[in-house]
Amino acid sequence: MFEHTSAFAGFSVDHIDAATRFYRDTLGLEVSEAGEPGVVLIGLPGGARVVAYAKSDHVPATYTVLNFPVPDVEATVAELTRRGVVFERYPGTPMETDADGIFRGGGPVIAWFPDPAGNVLSVLEEV
Repeated sequence: MFEHTSAFAGFSVDHIDAATRFYRDTLGLEVSEAGEPGVVLIGLPGGARVVAYAKSDHVPATYTVLNFPVPDVEATVAELTRRGVVFERYPGTPMETDADGIFRGGGPVIAWFPDPAGNVLSVLEEV
């Protein structure tokens, strides 16, 4: 049934211009207009794309919407921090992170950070 289609994911943001700048300029991803106002396509490593769309009553996702596997989480966190990204801290929880915002408590080494709309993204150790 779906063998001839290309699936894609999407999530909402509160300000499409801020999202475009963040995904393009801060994360270095390809961002293009989707052909209608308030919608952009974000090119992901490996060729997939995700749709970000403006929503006036946007509520940030309470889960990770995008995960970026990287060969060196510490180096990636350091570079993103240099670019102004602030990493999440979860003190007193099972997901407590170190001073750099990196979780090393079991499973892959991972660090979470929000986009300008408050949606949670992560960089995690490639497996």
